[in-house]
Amino acid sequence: MALNLLSQFPTCSLARLPPLSPMIPAARGHGNMARKIRRSASAQISEPPTLRRSGNYQPTIWSYDFIQSLKSHYKGEVYAERIEELKEAARRCLEEADGPLAQLELIDDLQRLGVGRLFEKEIDGKLKAIYMGEKEMVTEGDIHSTALYFRLLREHVFEVSPEILRRFKDETGSFRAGLCDDPIGLLSLYEASYHGLDGETILDEAKAFTSKHLRELKHIQGNIAMQVDHALELPVHWRMTRLEARWYVDFYEKKEGMNPILLQLAKLDFNMVQSNYQRELRKVSRWWDNLGLAKKLSFARDRLVEDYLWSMGIVFEPRFGHCREVLTGLLQFITTVDDMYDVYGSLDELELFTDAVDRWDINTIERLPEYMRICFLALYNSTHDAAYVILREHGLDIIPYLSKAWANYCKAGLVEAKWYNSSYTPTLKEYLNNAWISISGPIVLIHTFFLLGQKPSKESIDCLTNDQNLIRSSSLIFRLNDDLGTSTDELARGDVPKSIQCYMHEVGVSEEIAREHIKGVISDLWKKMNQHRATLSALPKSFIAAAFDLPRMSTCAYLYGDGFGVPDRETKDIVMSLVVEPIRL
Repeated sequence: MALNLLSQFPTCSLARLPPLSPMIPAARGHGNMARKIRRSASAQISEPPTLRRSGNYQPTIWSYDFIQSLKSHYKGEVYAERIEELKEAARRCLEEADGPLAQLELIDDLQRLGVGRLFEKEIDGKLKAIYMGEKEMVTEGDIHSTALYFRLLREHVFEVSPEILRRFKDETGSFRAGLCDDPIGLLSLYEASYHGLDGETILDEAKAFTSKHLRELKHIQGNIAMQVDHALELPVHWRMTRLEARWYVDFYEKKEGMNPILLQLAKLDFNMVQSNYQRELRKVSRWWDNLGLAKKLSFARDRLVEDYLWSMGIVFEPRFGHCREVLTGLLQFITTVDDMYDVYGSLDELELFTDAVDRWDINTIERLPEYMRICFLALYNSTHDAAYVILREHGLDIIPYLSKAWANYCKAGLVEAKWYNSSYTPTLKEYLNNAWISISGPIVLIHTFFLLGQKPSKESIDCLTNDQNLIRSSSLIFRLNDDLGTSTDELARGDVPKSIQCYMHEVGVSEEIAREHIKGVISDLWKKMNQHRATLSALPKSFIAAAFDLPRMSTCAYLYGDGFGVPDRETKDIVMSLVVEPIRL
């Protein structure tokens, strides 16, 4: 790979890089180019204005002053020392847990409380010890212990067969009716069933069995009823990691047998991590305000805070702060370009913009209309700024990967624009072959891959570029969740038919049936995701985690409708609970 990235940067772009952030107002420092843009614009012959559609998007609900006012006192040495004390006490709890089932339950609590990352070595060691020497003590127990063992081992990529669940079936081959008398065991089997792979029919049967009987439970109440309702809405495997931690803290506080050490640790850790989020959001908000793109390109959604929420959903750990900042800017650019392709741009303009991005050549800018010039120049410079940091720290030229991802994204958007302009309804397969790229999953995950802090190995880069299965499956779930939540509104605005409408048109079924079919496709894709996690060992664990967390974030965003386009409902509450409001200690 060529490492001479410096030759690809305009000299003035490198000269203006600040020491603190790779994302800065891109138009500044390009004085010559800006003058060329003005001369070109003034020389254009006056033409009739292009008829523009409007998405009628809501303006941002988050003011700049509000974002800059976000402050937390959960930082500094006093809190850091208290965290270390609580971590040491939690380690002792894990060491002193009486037997493998107690250890598994404690590991599950640590993970769901959002602090499992603080005990990675200890958790891996305990799971390995149980797997190698004590698994019979768990798998020969009740349905709760066996199902919990299976789920946690699968999560941590141990080879464990679902056949250990077969002894809970009766002579007819069905799960025993007596299991319904154990709601905790039923719930554990339900959660375990979502970790299946293609062909593991026993887990499909477990999912159908537990879903039916959990809904029919009448005698449960209190915390167990709350936990069942929460699981039936979404299994934990599909939930946004950080939001699940926030919910589980409240649940755990009321749980019988709650460990106060774990609760205190989870609350304090949540608040300290939240202080990092607030600092990052203030920083990226200043960048966005200085860039001025929201004012210049007013047709596009201004969703910076929501974009930050997405970046946090994809990579939540404190150590990935730089990655979150760059991803937030990337996601806002994606939002702007998406609105250009879906609503604002004419087909002729979109073909010019796609060509400019494909060439990745600043000299093509004069052919673009003014609003596209502004967008392309800001996009071009911000991408190079992010790439410069990787070059500086790792000596790695990532511009070819980033620019190719942008070109593929714009080409996919152009395909959909052509479908819309010709009133063409594709088959579901044809739609999905394009839509997994147009949803932006590949461009987000490729950026994430290079922004996770460590220099990626050649083997992992080859795996990323040669095996797109993980990115494709992750992006397709993202796409289909988006379609389930937004297709009705987007069609009303004037957009290409989505997966639901494509299937309805192709097969001749009702919208209700089409929606159920799409949900089935999502379930099958999650099985593929589970398989990818077990087989793509060349990819960093942190990247695989991000590839899982992207569709989880999409599930969260679109569970109740368009949580991105209409951000003043559930999405606002999520932002408040994760970024703004600390947990009361």
